[in-house]
Amino acid sequence: MTGSTQILDLGVRPYREVWELQRRIHEAVRQGREPDTWIVVEHEPVITLGRQAKRENLLFSADALAARGVDVVEIERGGDVTYHGPGQLVVYPIRRLERFREVVPFVRSLEGAAIGCCARFGVAGERWSDHAGVWVGSNCICAIGLAIRRMVSMHGIALNVSTTLDYDRLINPCGFTDRGITSLCAESGRPVTMGEAKAVLFDELSREFGVAFVAEQQVA
Repeated sequence: MTGSTQILDLGVRPYREVWELQRRIHEAVRQGREPDTWIVVEHEPVITLGRQAKRENLLFSADALAARGVDVVEIERGGDVTYHGPGQLVVYPIRRLERFREVVPFVRSLEGAAIGCCARFGVAGERWSDHAGVWVGSNCICAIGLAIRRMVSMHGIALNVSTTLDYDRLINPCGFTDRGITSLCAESGRPVTMGEAKAVLFDELSREFGVAFVAEQQVA
């Protein structure tokens, strides 16, 4: 282990609130006023549009989605269209990088931790060379999308734990029409709680990144 990194566990929060918090912490980390901070959260239903998002991958208008209680937000991460909602474990590593060439290994380590987490629930996750994330066959179980600004990361990973697997009726997830979505519960054939998944994922992240995670108090 090379040191400790703080976790900020927010419970269930609206996306826009946490997005603004990410930005504030990102600036503090960039300026050296705060240490690296990993935010963990579940979001209320939201669809985010990354920098490469195509509007045709949003299958309803923003007004129609709002009527269903689903927010739509354009953000600065890479990638296409992603859904976040209850039962999905979202982790935002706000982490300083020394060199830009560290970005790809950073993504691979996030994938490795998610694959290790899946394996401990008896689920065989794997990488797909054409797209960041973790897949079970042709189904995505963990989406990954980062933004690197002034050599500090934000945004991150979304692991489907007990997510309701019908959000592909709202979007083409990650822009794909020929691939599906799945979850730890669906693949393991048993209930998996958010607490179980969180403990295992952060154990795997600790192994991948060689750090000890220290929990901070929730933000009010």
